[in-house]
Amino acid sequence: MYYNRFVNIKCGNRTLSMGSRTYIMGILNVTPDSFSDGGDFVDLEQAVAHAHLMVREGADIIDIGGESTRPGFEEISTEEELGRILPVVKRLVKEVEVPVSVDTYKAMVAKEVLMAGADIINDIWGLKKDPGIAEVIAKGQIPAVIMHNQVGTDYQNDIMEEIKLSLQESINIALDAGVRKENIILDPGIGFGKNPEQNMVVMARLHELNELGYPILLGTSRKSMLGKILDLPPKDRIEGTLATTVMGIMQGIDIVRVHDVKENWRAAKVTDAIIRKH
Repeated sequence: MYYNRFVNIKCGNRTLSMGSRTYIMGILNVTPDSFSDGGDFVDLEQAVAHAHLMVREGADIIDIGGESTRPGFEEISTEEELGRILPVVKRLVKEVEVPVSVDTYKAMVAKEVLMAGADIINDIWGLKKDPGIAEVIAKGQIPAVIMHNQVGTDYQNDIMEEIKLSLQESINIALDAGVRKENIILDPGIGFGKNPEQNMVVMARLHELNELGYPILLGTSRKSMLGKILDLPPKDRIEGTLATTVMGIMQGIDIVRVHDVKENWRAAKVTDAIIRKH
């Protein structure tokens, strides 16, 4: 079932060679209300220190989020989001040797963080929430993670077919705006616009996304699907996250976005050694 895909993604002066191994994206939420680590890293020094720790533990990318995307979250203004993330971006682009990603769907936020040196934009709305963000990404000539998302959990047809169709629409938005094909990364959006049972179906059928022909990022870390299975709070779901990381690698995913870097790095290294080398 494993799909070997080789694509080089340029992030500033760094290159991520998709297909060679699984890349680890470490989550750095500088929010007061994220579902599992809200308030942990709102202080600038704490946030920077945690980023350095994740890099030491094996993170290949640091993904900074300034607005909670937990179920029922309230949107914040562009100014408030920038106030949270810009100081962290400016510090990390100088202090860490890995690409810095920003989790935002707002064009103005994307523009400002790219000017500050960010390397990747991670859009949970697949370039569909703010029409201007695709042009910002194209102009910056940087990679973008475009995620499947929708309002509600109703699917009229087969869920994977609808996800692929929606992602193809996002791909078309990106390409029409001038985003380079090699700068597109897809995310099936586990936990977004899907209930726990639907998330399990997507996890079991991740390999079908390879038909679209782009690198795939998987974000399952500590999510409610795992909580439903294990009946545990977010910070006790490490083992569940590791199971989905291994499942994802076996189905061809290229990047895992996680809170617990060290544990996922170890699980990915073992899985890569078996799956990618034999």
